[in-house]
Amino acid sequence: MPSDDCVEFKPPFIRIPLFCSSPISIQNPKFPFFNPLFACQSPNLSSQKPKFSITHFLNSIKLPENVIKFPFFSKAQLPGSSELSVSQPSESGLTQLKEELSPVSSERDERVLIKEVLVRGKDGNELEKKELELEVLMALKDSKPNSALSVQDVQEDVHRVIDSGSFVSCRPVVVDSKDGIKLVFEVEPNQELRGLVCEGANVLPSKFIENSFQDGYGKVVNVRHLGGVIDSINGWYMERGLFGMVSGVEILSDGVLKLQVSEAEVNDISIRFLDKEMHEKPVGKTKPETILRELSTKKGQIYSINQGKRDVETVLAMGIMDDVGIIPQPSGETGKVDLVMNVVERVSGGFSAGGGLSSGITNGLLSGFIGSLSYCHKNLFGKNQKVNVSLERGQIDSIFRIAYQVPWIDGDNKRTRSSIMVQNSRNPGTLVHGEQPGGSSLTIDRVTAGIEVSRPLRPKLNGTAGLTFQHSGARDHSGNPLSKDYYGSPLAASGNFHDNMLLSKCELGYTGDSGSSLFVFSMEQGLPILPEWLCFNRINSRLRKRVKAGPANFLLSLSGGHVVGSFSPHEAFAIGGTDSVRGYDEGAVGSGRSYVVGCGEISFPLFGPVDGALFADYGSDLGSGPSVLGDPAGARLKPGSGYGYGCGIRFESPLGPLRLEYALNDSQGGRFHFGVGYRN
Repeated sequence: MPSDDCVEFKPPFIRIPLFCSSPISIQNPKFPFFNPLFACQSPNLSSQKPKFSITHFLNSIKLPENVIKFPFFSKAQLPGSSELSVSQPSESGLTQLKEELSPVSSERDERVLIKEVLVRGKDGNELEKKELELEVLMALKDSKPNSALSVQDVQEDVHRVIDSGSFVSCRPVVVDSKDGIKLVFEVEPNQELRGLVCEGANVLPSKFIENSFQDGYGKVVNVRHLGGVIDSINGWYMERGLFGMVSGVEILSDGVLKLQVSEAEVNDISIRFLDKEMHEKPVGKTKPETILRELSTKKGQIYSINQGKRDVETVLAMGIMDDVGIIPQPSGETGKVDLVMNVVERVSGGFSAGGGLSSGITNGLLSGFIGSLSYCHKNLFGKNQKVNVSLERGQIDSIFRIAYQVPWIDGDNKRTRSSIMVQNSRNPGTLVHGEQPGGSSLTIDRVTAGIEVSRPLRPKLNGTAGLTFQHSGARDHSGNPLSKDYYGSPLAASGNFHDNMLLSKCELGYTGDSGSSLFVFSMEQGLPILPEWLCFNRINSRLRKRVKAGPANFLLSLSGGHVVGSFSPHEAFAIGGTDSVRGYDEGAVGSGRSYVVGCGEISFPLFGPVDGALFADYGSDLGSGPSVLGDPAGARLKPGSGYGYGCGIRFESPLGPLRLEYALNDSQGGRFHFGVGYRN
């Protein structure tokens, strides 16, 4: 029984012509596993030339290879046969055959006139299924009734029948009759598909397999259709980047198709540290378990190329690697694969300097510039823990901050991260209280300390909880504490020079694919542990949706919030400015307990890294301005609502997107806005 790595068939019985006294076997050199006898001669029959002509005619026909190629095999054959024999003619038939044969020039070019072409089963009887007979007749191109055929013509038609995919064997038989020479194609159909057995498919859905073979049940197996089904199964694995394929197919004697699927299971994952010259290092600064816990690929899973790519991106996002790659290697166990992750570490710590703009400056671009200096270590203890000490300083603004982050708490399997922060800041108070008459300035000083923990709740959904203490108060340009502003409005809710508050925070954030959508909802509650500590509840939400239409991008954003309870006036929601309603100064629309701001924007490419944009904004305090302690918005005659519209350009830079915009407000006042980063 011939066998193959993919399919196994039993060849038909080989019939030997009875009239040959000393048969000579001729093997098809292209079909080494099958050696049928397809011609015979006898040296003592030289007077029977017509018989020899037919014999030479058939003897020249080469057997076809019943081959189907699958993309995962170098050479995958569906073994079959095409055997040829000569039926023993009568003496009168030989005489008639002699008269009808007319040699042309050579054995290959010799032609025989065929009176009739028939299709029969391998036993010589008619086929039970007429559609199979029709399939053979449709496959025949040259073998037609009343046609003169050469050896090559018959050979090519035999190939066509086998290549149709529904037959195990095809044997042309020449029969002499009183009506002329008949050419009979005796075929053996493949078995009918009666059942299906699939082995080794752990991730391939059974429904997918059933649907793939559903149309073939009860029908003769067609190897061409079978090849297409196998291609679709392999395509299912390729589309998902999975290491899997159909490795074997066998048609059992009872018509059951046995499908063998091979899937590469991850046996082991190891980390290999390389230096800048790609030479292996014995150890790295990062603990291997710190990297391994970031991987979604685990031992025992079917290896996925797509999942491997995501793991590479995840490790790069840790911020401590210059280069990362995964190399699959054969495992010592059959059907398994070992993964080696090559990593090149970057320098863990160092100083950096930069600059930015304050969002609270309303009287000029340069006065709002902030310089910064920081030291950051991104791989503390080899666990990717981070510590950052930074100082930002401007003409008015100043921030000194110490932060410690743990990206993944040890022993937790939910990817919970934590952060501890201590900060001392001074910011302009103009957002709520505006410019003071006489050119004097008012600043808000804050000392803040807090802790936060966050973790993924669902794919794309994160949750955050925290506890923060804040000590805040207002000061003049000389640094003296203030309890009231120029208009006599209180600057602290407690009636003192400063306010104390302990805030508990809860936040949910959803981020869509590639940042196309964003939704954030947060709630803060002031806890009055001491009588003088403030007690209030503040909710805030932001919604953003980006839609791409051809080269243009549409952006819709909406934000809003509300505060209940006693809170510091400078904690009111300020409306107007670069990230609020453009066309107004920062906080110039209003400040209140409640607010809503909406924005519509369309951007489009201009040239290179430069995009153009058209936009329109609207914001309102929903009439809540007077409810803020001291009504700072009413004292400064802020409208409480307003809109703006305009145009601008975006420039992609190493610092991030740079935005330069010009907008008109509803009072026809115009203003330039410059921003760094995307709009909130």
